[in-house]
Amino acid sequence: MKKLESVNYKGFIWPVIVGLILWFMTPIKPAAVPVAGWHMFALFVATIIACITRPLPIGGVSIVAFALTVLTKTVPMEKAIVGFGNASIWMIAMAFFIARGFIKTGLGRRIALNFVKAFGKRTLGLAYSLIGVDLILAPATPSNTARAGGVLYPIIESLSQSFGSDPKKGTSRKIGSFLIFAEYHGDMITAAMFMTAMAANPLVQTLAKGNGVNVTWVGWFLAALVPGVISLIVVPWLIYKMYPPEIKETPNAKQWAEDQLSEMGPMTLPEKLMAVIFVLALVLWIVGSFIGVDATLAAFIALGLLLLTGVLSWQDVLHETGAWNTLTWFSVLVMMAGSLTSLGFIPWLSKAVGSSLHGMNWVLVLIILIVVYFYSHYLFASSTAHVTAMYSAFLAVAISANVPPMLAALMLGFFGNLMASTTHYASGPAPVLFGSGYVPQSKWWSLNFVLGIFYIVVWIGIGSLWMKVLGMW
Repeated sequence: MKKLESVNYKGFIWPVIVGLILWFMTPIKPAAVPVAGWHMFALFVATIIACITRPLPIGGVSIVAFALTVLTKTVPMEKAIVGFGNASIWMIAMAFFIARGFIKTGLGRRIALNFVKAFGKRTLGLAYSLIGVDLILAPATPSNTARAGGVLYPIIESLSQSFGSDPKKGTSRKIGSFLIFAEYHGDMITAAMFMTAMAANPLVQTLAKGNGVNVTWVGWFLAALVPGVISLIVVPWLIYKMYPPEIKETPNAKQWAEDQLSEMGPMTLPEKLMAVIFVLALVLWIVGSFIGVDATLAAFIALGLLLLTGVLSWQDVLHETGAWNTLTWFSVLVMMAGSLTSLGFIPWLSKAVGSSLHGMNWVLVLIILIVVYFYSHYLFASSTAHVTAMYSAFLAVAISANVPPMLAALMLGFFGNLMASTTHYASGPAPVLFGSGYVPQSKWWSLNFVLGIFYIVVWIGIGSLWMKVLGMW
């Protein structure tokens, strides 16, 4: 007899309770908020809580939320279904498929091994080389979990084992602890540097556009470039000083990488094609705004070429469950977040909070908003859920307090990634890397707390000044 699929029914308790309480508070809602807007707020909050309690996978939660949104007549079907046609969401899906090409062809692994071979003579250099691979892959890999967990973690684990660093043997600190934690932060920084490097970043672009701010791929990259490069240089060194590995020299790493590359053999035709198509996609993303090629179209072109050349098969596309899962739940959450604005809830909230901040210097307002946004991530197990829940409201408040719109939009976008410097459940790569057992929870939290302060100072301070130089505000 076939068994029913497992459902965590207890996970529904808090979403249902909170959702119903908010729903039935409609008679005492703020007068400026329409009934539909308040109902949308109740459904949205319940959905975000469900994303945290996980009664179903997030895709299942979103389908239930979609059905309830239409069933309660909060949003009509013809408007609710529009989210599935969002260009930014399709770009995320396309980039997932492109990332699959790196893994299937072995190009991502080859790039990583060559970096280890070239720069891995010392442990610190080894960390920089691995993060360098993350940086190269980031523009075309919207899943930072795929980069850290799918490409780099297996290499870090193999390297660590080769140097006798194994948490099961109590030898984590030899080299593995440092490499794992350094890669976690490197992955976080590269995710903040590119609009296509993490799933929630294109969502930021969509939500910003809803607030009248047009964020481009090039604009995001240029604004993040200086604070990003500073972070990539300084953070691994800070980790090296705060949490030093026992092994400082790694002369065997070069030989290990050479042996691994020898096993792989010469570069294959699929790898070469993958490299060429990746470079083409990157060029189109950079110059697209100048030649009239939309970022999503560029991703479609890249995927089309991968299919035409045989690098990927249609079965590869169909089996890329992460892309289809993201397409489903992102579409629903984008629809709900957008409806909060169109139905009047976000305009009311921004006006209410903005009036309470009236007269306060906009610089102070921006700092307060980002600090609250950052540290509230202790309550979230998903960066995407956090961005969906709070980005629009915080951006609207910032703009109403006279913070330059582009500065506010991008700073909140950057910190949608950097706020992963909190817990061991803060983002997709966290459970993968923390789950390896190399870094204890106490160290994970304490080191993250220190580095979180570094990010706040560098990205708000230097980042804002750099954006001023660029003329973005």
